[in-house]
Amino acid sequence: MLKPKLGTCYYPEHWSRDIWKSDVIRMVELGLSWVRIGEFSWSKIEPKEGELDWEWLDCIVELLRSHKLDIIMGTPTATPPKWVLDKYPDMLAIDELGNVRGFGSRRHYCFSHLGYRKEAERITREMVSRYGLKVQAWQVDNEYGCHDTTLSYSQAALEGFRDWLSQKYQSPSALNKAWGNIFWSMEINEFSDIELPNLTVTEPNPAHVMDFRRYTSDQVVKFNNSQVTVLRKFSKAPLIHNYMGRITAFDHYEVGDDLDIASWDSYPLGFLEMVSDADEKFKAKYAHQGDPDFQSFHHDLYRTVGSGRWWVMEQQPGPVNWAAYNPAPLAGMVRLWSWEAIAHGAEVVCYFRWRQAPFAQEQMHAGLLRVDNVPAPAWNEISKLNSEINSLGIIEQKDAHIALIFDYQSQWAWEIQPQAADFDYFREIFDTYSCLKKLGVDVDVCSSNDPKLNKYKIIFAPSLFSTNEILENCSGHLVLGPRFNSKTTEFKIPNPLPPNVMGLDVIVERVETLRPNMSRPLKGAGSVIRWIEDISHNATVLDETKDGAPIILQQNNKTYLAACLDLTAKNKLFKKLLKDQGINYVEMPEGVRQRSTKNHKFIWNYSNKEQNIDGITLAPAEVKIISI
Repeated sequence: MLKPKLGTCYYPEHWSRDIWKSDVIRMVELGLSWVRIGEFSWSKIEPKEGELDWEWLDCIVELLRSHKLDIIMGTPTATPPKWVLDKYPDMLAIDELGNVRGFGSRRHYCFSHLGYRKEAERITREMVSRYGLKVQAWQVDNEYGCHDTTLSYSQAALEGFRDWLSQKYQSPSALNKAWGNIFWSMEINEFSDIELPNLTVTEPNPAHVMDFRRYTSDQVVKFNNSQVTVLRKFSKAPLIHNYMGRITAFDHYEVGDDLDIASWDSYPLGFLEMVSDADEKFKAKYAHQGDPDFQSFHHDLYRTVGSGRWWVMEQQPGPVNWAAYNPAPLAGMVRLWSWEAIAHGAEVVCYFRWRQAPFAQEQMHAGLLRVDNVPAPAWNEISKLNSEINSLGIIEQKDAHIALIFDYQSQWAWEIQPQAADFDYFREIFDTYSCLKKLGVDVDVCSSNDPKLNKYKIIFAPSLFSTNEILENCSGHLVLGPRFNSKTTEFKIPNPLPPNVMGLDVIVERVETLRPNMSRPLKGAGSVIRWIEDISHNATVLDETKDGAPIILQQNNKTYLAACLDLTAKNKLFKKLLKDQGINYVEMPEGVRQRSTKNHKFIWNYSNKEQNIDGITLAPAEVKIISI
């Protein structure tokens, strides 16, 4: 139980010292408590190898602490200076087409490069040995995976991958068997025969690609851990990383195991433009508000990644610069996004950035202050929010009755072998989540091996590529499929055929994928889209296509979906499942969402129109908080 606090991201190296003190005073006046610094400052700290300049950083640390502001110090390893590249010219990542990801912006390193990893450890050690007792939290690197920087096809990655495979399989013959390399004469005689799975004539072996994805994720974990190990030697302050939205190229749960707090960078308008699957009509309707469910999904995900502790490290305060189109937030949305995060358990919400930069790549990205030091529109919303937080007091979180499994390896598996051009694991998960939120229920996003799964009344596991005993032995109601347990961990079709779940007499005999214009209507409501399975079974049929193909089946404590369902079909089924498990629901007005804690109920309106629910009127972007 913590009282939520607010903060900002500050770059003193961008500004004259003449305004540092006035900036800090204004931060306090606005009601901020936390300030993140340092994460992009390596060239300022160390302009040449071994020539360390701490004076400016000492000064800002002292100034912030003298005004009782807590500090998040970022390790600066996402932006190595040019001299580091000159020292390690092969440290750059290589993309799938063989192009070098060069110097000139940020994140210009390959996770597999051991020389750069040691350099990152060294600058981290220099920072934490100086500030370990002076700052209140540490951010490790910045936005792993941002700008498609996880996967690298470099020489360092090749050498690391070969070593990783030799440790996993021990012998070339074992690898050949696991991968099925007899197919197309792909057998190897030595681990040095292995190449990276890119630039092949046709698609590479999916087992090869899957292991490369696993290896790559492991390198992110190791890179993160190498800094964590150094930080913990000199500091007892909590360690944090700031993840992103819909970044799935590495396993966030495994990175989170080494950290104390998860955080993420929330840009509702930018994400709607750049990573949403929504159609153009939806994007136009919510252009100034963001998708009503995208932020809360990530709040619920990162609460699990952080074992209950999580922050928003960067909250969008105005137009961004990096999306295809960059609208301004609807009046009140910055406050709404902040309350939404707090309702989901955020301990801290930090706004990016303090002042808009007048130069370089992000000069069109809004801050809390304009370039001329005049407050931007978000300023007054944050001031109001701070007063409301102070009045509200402690917010006590509680577990939901519903769990939704999100699995990174399943994301990789269906990227590798989608079988349909429009089949996407994240979309299947997100559509399930969104449908549940439209029914006004709370959802915990969990990993498939979370030992706490057994406490939930309903566990949804759409398209989980490989199952485990923890999940299958849950006493709650399991909602499985499609594609559930349809591959072994070695990326083979299993025998017995899927789903092969105890207590569910269903066999998937064949699969078919559907074009967008080939949906099949159900007898009940809605349609089958994208994916459909031919099955044999001895279960109760809840719904079938109009031509008689069984689609929704139930047996014991399990419901199986033999197809992708549209939102109409999902809505009908989910209402039945919730009712059967004694979980209350309410169909929410358009754009309205809610979340309950132990002592409060939060209701907010993403719509640009007035909405009503349970006798409560919500203006556009309005938030209502009801004490329980």
